Formats: sequence, C-alpha cells, structure tokens
Amino acid sequence: MEPKKNPQLDVRRNSLLYFFVGMTLVLLMAYLALEWKTYYPDDAWEVGDLKVDEDLIEDATILKLKIPEPPKPKIKTPPVIDIVEDDKDIEETVIEAIEPDQNTEITAIESIDVAEEEITEEIPIVLVENAPIFPGCENEKTEENKRECFQEMVQKHIRKNFRYPDPAKEMGLQGRVSIMFTIEKDGSIDNVQLRGPHKSLEEEAARIISKLPTMKPGQQRGIPVKVSYSLPITFKLN
Repeated sequence: MEPKKNPQLDVRRNSLLYFFVGMTLVLLMAYLALEWKTYYPDDAWEVGDLKVDEDLIEDATILKLKIPEPPKPKIKTPPVIDIVEDDKDIEETVIEAIEPDQNTEITAIESIDVAEEEITEEIPIVLVENAPIFPGCENEKTEENKRECFQEMVQKHIRKNFRYPDPAKEMGLQGRVSIMFTIEKDGSIDNVQLRGPHKSLEEEAARIISKLPTMKPGQQRGIPVKVSYSLPITFKLN
C-alpha cells in the first residue's frame, strides 16, 4: 500500500507564484538603485552678506614714479663752408701714378742685395747637396766619389782605433752599437747618440767616434749646415 502525500504540504505547489513575486521585488530594487539621486550638502555662502571690520580695510599705497626725460637729440655742427674768390690761386695736389710703364727704368740684378738664409736644422748626409769632406778626400772630383771616400775613411778610422773592452770580454758581451752624431758647421763632431746591448760597448764606441778628425762641413746652397750621420759598430768575440 503506497503512502499518499497531503496536497497542502506540497512545497512545489506555489513555487511559480513565489518566483514571479521574487523577480518583481528584484526588478523594483534594481530600478530604485539606478534612479536614486543624492545631493551634496549646500555649503555655499553669499560673499555680499559678510561684514568686514572697517579697521581692517587699508588704503592702497600710491607710488609716484618719475619717468626720466628722453635724451635730447644731438645736433651736429654744420661744416664750415669756405667760399673762395674766383681770382684767388688754388694750389692743386698732383697725384702721380706709381705703376711702371714703358719709360720706367729696370734695376740691374747685380744691384739687388739677397739676404742669406741661415739653415738651423740638421740635414741627413744622404740629402745634403754637398756632403762633409773627410781629410784625405779633397781631391775627389765628383760629389758621389766624395761620399764614397767619406764612408771608406770612417770605416778605416773605426778599424784603426777599435779595441774590445776587457769587461765585455770577461762577461762574453757582444752585439751591435748604433751610433748617430752631427758634423757641425765648423766640421767638429757633436751630439753623439749611442744605443747598444751594454754600457761598456757604448763607451768604447763613443771613444772611437771622439777620435774622428775635424772635417770640412757640408753645404746646402753654398751655406755650411749641420749634417747628421749614423752607422753601426759590431762587437763580436772570436
């Protein structure tokens, strides 16, 4: 035997009515929320209604400014016009032309003094016009022969005065010493510069160069000049 429910106790009996009532309330609340208007409190006040104490009212300070007067225009003094009578003789200044013409005399070239230019810089021996002349090479005719004789006499001087330093022998030192010196305008040797593997070898090379004789100086355009010369001296133990 199946149990029977009481129709009055059925929960779903009025569910549709409750649904519509709920929807109506929700829509009404949404409408009121959207249409609800609020206003800010009125804090405005009329400025004209305010009463200010007369003691607080101050008179505005009046400043009197003196405008400087504009500068007066400078009136230039008119030039004095000297009226000369017609019968008075006037000396006119004659301006002579200084440009040469066919009647201008030409100065002879021999009468023009040419200042000698002094050359202070050193010129390498390979670039100087007339190389220094080693004693004994004066009789060479051409400039090329004089240069070759210079090289040969310098090498001969080195072989004649060469002496291996004893300290260098004991330490087994050997190598090449690069030498550069200047043949001055009076033919003397100066400004000797050396670079070698050891001081003792450099001192021996300096001693050999110091014994070079005085030479006839090199010339550039007929003027004595300083001439630089460089050579190596090789120290080698047998």
